[in-house]
Amino acid sequence: MKIQLFQMEIIEGEVKQNENRIVSLFAEKLDIDTEIVVIPEMWNTGYDLKNVAQKADIDLQRAFPFIQSLATEHQVNIIAGSVSNKRNKNIYNTAFAVSKTGELLYQKDKIHLVPMLDEHHYLTGGDEVPEVFKINGIKTSQIICYDLRFPEITRFPASQGAKIVFYVAQWTIKNIDHWKTLLKARAIENGVYVIACNSVGNVNHKNHVGNTYAGHSMVIDPNGNIIEEGRDKEEIITAEIHIQKVTEQQKNIPIFEGLRPNVYKHAE
Repeated sequence: MKIQLFQMEIIEGEVKQNENRIVSLFAEKLDIDTEIVVIPEMWNTGYDLKNVAQKADIDLQRAFPFIQSLATEHQVNIIAGSVSNKRNKNIYNTAFAVSKTGELLYQKDKIHLVPMLDEHHYLTGGDEVPEVFKINGIKTSQIICYDLRFPEITRFPASQGAKIVFYVAQWTIKNIDHWKTLLKARAIENGVYVIACNSVGNVNHKNHVGNTYAGHSMVIDPNGNIIEEGRDKEEIITAEIHIQKVTEQQKNIPIFEGLRPNVYKHAE
């Protein structure tokens, strides 16, 4: 299965400009045999949080038809990053995915909000763990940025048979070592493919002036090996993955057969 990650710069607050950039990437960079495209977190508004109440989508009414048209035009499945999204008087960071036939495959809100970015002052955290959904018959799941730091979030869909876990992010260079280490850990501890698409460019948030988004989008196999990794600039990361490697890894190291949830304690 061929996958492309569109590691792009997201212009804060410029929804139309970001949409135009995505359209051009699909037109110019998409390979004809690609089955899945992944784009970063919050691609509509970026982290223009002070204006997010005015610029956020409303129940995906703009973002979904936009991505749907790209999916059907190019006949490719899209892990559609996430967008700022108003729903029931709250604003969420909502991830979603669309099939090549235009079906909304998945929708989930970011659970853990980033205190370092004051996200909790502007957004509402989701209350539901990521679930499994299928792309071309393969079980997958999708997780947003800061939720990477909470291993419980990935464990559930992996335990339900997800073979690929997609992460979409705007992760900064300050914590690039965390990004790489945690992504590898999620792959190793679950025996799954981890595919992570990050953004690049300057961070304008008041708490992070001078910082940049790290790039280094990557594809990691079920044994924790990095198959492909981007740099710190706009680029397309392309990789071939082989789902049977998940079955082989989980047979060699049968993590899920050994789970003892009755023994574990959880934070409350």
